[in-house]
Amino acid sequence: MHIVGKVHKLFITQKGINKPIEKKSVTVDPKGIVADKHYGSPAERTVLITSLDSYVLAEEQLSVKMPHGYLGENLLIDYNPYHLPAGCQLQIGSAIFEITQNCTLCNHLSKLDKRIPKLLKDDRGIFAKVVKEGEVKIEDTILLLD
Repeated sequence: MHIVGKVHKLFITQKGINKPIEKKSVTVDPKGIVADKHYGSPAERTVLITSLDSYVLAEEQLSVKMPHGYLGENLLIDYNPYHLPAGCQLQIGSAIFEITQNCTLCNHLSKLDKRIPKLLKDDRGIFAKVVKEGEVKIEDTILLLD
């Protein structure tokens, strides 16, 4: 187990609200993020973790500055976990997440710039399921578990 980064921002989405809601902390359990509209969805797709690198890539390659939360992430972190295979686990705060798959593309990403989906095809984020419930806060340390 070793430290790989920190939580930069946290977001939830709610039904009927088209804008992500920034939070200082979130509670997670095996059904996902409590109060998020995807809570209770299939476990493999309940939590989206995105690296700050995705935002930097769009700005550097396309000169597009996306607001944080635009990619639909729940956890925005300063570590890039996209190279990690499914099954790897991250301890974030008091919770443990298991990577399940790379994030798929969504057409809504092209609203800001039509080039974004193609650029971020493999760099939008990863889905994870909660294997140990807990609380995640901004600035929490991220541990890659062996």
